Amino acid sequence: MGEKIANYFHFHELGTNFRKETLAGLTTFMAMVYILFLNPNILGATGMDKGAVFTATALASALGCFIMGIVANYPFALSTSLGMNAFFAYSVCIGMKVPWQTALAGVFVASIIFMILTAFKIREIVIDAIPNDLKSAIAGGIGLFIAFIGLSDGGLVVANKSNLVGLGSLSVSTTWLTIFGLVVTIILMSMRVPAAIFISMILTSILGMVTKLIPIPTQWVSSVPSLKPTFLVALKHIGSINSLQLIVVVLTFLLVSFFDTAGTLVGLAEQAGFVKHNKIPRIGKALAADSTSMVVGSLLGTSPVGAFVESSSGIAVGGRSGFTVVVTGILFILGTFFSPLLGVVTDQVTAPALIIVGMLMASALKNIHWEKFEIAAPAFLILIGMPLTYSISDGIALGFIAYPITMIAAKRGKEVNGIMYALAIIFVFFLWILEK
Repeated sequence: MGEKIANYFHFHELGTNFRKETLAGLTTFMAMVYILFLNPNILGATGMDKGAVFTATALASALGCFIMGIVANYPFALSTSLGMNAFFAYSVCIGMKVPWQTALAGVFVASIIFMILTAFKIREIVIDAIPNDLKSAIAGGIGLFIAFIGLSDGGLVVANKSNLVGLGSLSVSTTWLTIFGLVVTIILMSMRVPAAIFISMILTSILGMVTKLIPIPTQWVSSVPSLKPTFLVALKHIGSINSLQLIVVVLTFLLVSFFDTAGTLVGLAEQAGFVKHNKIPRIGKALAADSTSMVVGSLLGTSPVGAFVESSSGIAVGGRSGFTVVVTGILFILGTFFSPLLGVVTDQVTAPALIIVGMLMASALKNIHWEKFEIAAPAFLILIGMPLTYSISDGIALGFIAYPITMIAAKRGKEVNGIMYALAIIFVFFLWILEK
């Protein structure tokens, strides 16, 4: 049996073994398990049942890992994307006042389109048309947006009547939990400690319970929370997508997922040494894994699923085959029995994770050619537009509209792919519709 598994996952060819792959799977899980507790907190802001979101997140993550590992044979774990769950909760549901049931239906429709585009390889065509500089700006902009949400949730940044935002009050006890978690995470990350984010969340939760800022749960293990509040809700509300604004929301889910998954997959593939002649072998299977997981996730009741950048931690300790994420998927299923910990993982506990992930995503900014203004201007609009408009889609729209204009002005219009011109026009209508 062991030999069959080793042969199936090509252990010998990839220079790996059961011990390495198992350790890599555990490391990947420890690095990303915080999403089980963070995602319910973010989506819970929309009124969704946190227990149901917890279970949906775990099952969607497990399924995504299994498909990616068994079908594509890559050590790339999947789960609910931080950028997309923030867009779902704060931009669509809270900002645009769209009911979460309708937003889930939007995710489902977008995921079906996602699968069709993947099958016809249109995703690769569109992704190739977007300049690398703008892809990097999108990753960095989402990082700033996520970090801003973390600073706000943790009480470090608050609304200010005189200058819009300001430093939060340090006299608020719970804010110090955020500060403690942030300092610990930064120290552990600097020391290259695996699962630094998860360890920090545990220590911050313990500190909160010891200081009585967080209530101690009456139990630690329980039965799996029911999926009933969110299960198949997306199907029941497809008819609610009955306005041009909601159609734009669906297209935005689709558009943002394009960049989120593509950028992450390319980065992980490069880290693991899979990129050959500027191509990623079996990329079609990897994209099929994430699009299938996105469909299932929407039916279970969670925001879009995509490749998780924390997979880099498992790759760093030697994970090279799909068996790595099969192990991760099994651990996600076991994690469903620990839902009582949801009450322990408060906004102040998860805020440092958001801030740190934002920092990591901002590293993509180094790839932008800032010395060329025609590139720097649209990239900067994307980067600054996301946190300041509190919307990922608005930031992307500003940059994509500006890009053809600056390139034409710089007499480089012929270098702009026709698809980028089309996207610019689409985004002009997108912003116009949002104002209606």
